[in-house]
This record gives sequence, structure tokens and C-alpha cells, in this order.
Amino acid sequence: MDPPPPGNPHRARTTPAQDHPHPVPRARCLTRHVRSFATMLTDRQGERLPEWLDAVRQDGLPSLHTLATGIDRDLDAVIAGLTLPWSSGVVEGHANRIKMIKRQMFGRAGFKLLRKRVLLAS
Repeated sequence: MDPPPPGNPHRARTTPAQDHPHPVPRARCLTRHVRSFATMLTDRQGERLPEWLDAVRQDGLPSLHTLATGIDRDLDAVIAGLTLPWSSGVVEGHANRIKMIKRQMFGRAGFKLLRKRVLLAS
């Protein structure tokens, strides 16, 4: 455990959000951006993403700035994912299932048994 901060030993450590002079407006701003993104996601409104990214960059929320930077790396794909009705969910589910089987068998058997388990589980 970290030693207590200098001064009052009973004073609790604060998080960066608590150190901010006005944490409540900051939380409201974060909530507004998250809800707006959720609306884009559920209502397939990917065309609104560029304006959402601009709004996020104008606010002093570093965690959302990191998200915006990540989205910018493949903006066209993210807009398509938020707009188009197609999903890769089924494929992702199969990949997740195969990874789970592989983790369960780690260090116990070779590729032949892994192949049989994957094929038999289908």
C-alpha cells in the first residue's frame, strides 16, 4: 500500500478527477459524450461520428481523447461499423470459442487434439 500523503495522515488519496476543480461538470460532460456515442451505435448513425470526435477533442477529457485518437486510425471502418447493418459477430464468436478451447488445453496436447476438439464442438 502507498504511504499516506505528506501533511494530514488521515487524508485519503484523491484521483485525478477529484483533483479537478469542478469534477461534477466534468462527469456530466463525459456522460453526455458516452450517451451520444451509445445513441450513434444503437441507431446506426455513423455519419455523426466526425462531429462527435470534434466535440470530444474540444473538452478536457484525456480518456476520450485517447479513444478519439484510436478511432481516427481507422475512421472509415468505424463509420462503416456504426452505419452498415452487417456484423462480424458470428465469426468473432467462433474465434472466441476456439481461443477458449486452446487456453483450456495449453501445455496438455498438440495440434491434432485441438483440431479434433474444435471440429467436434461444432
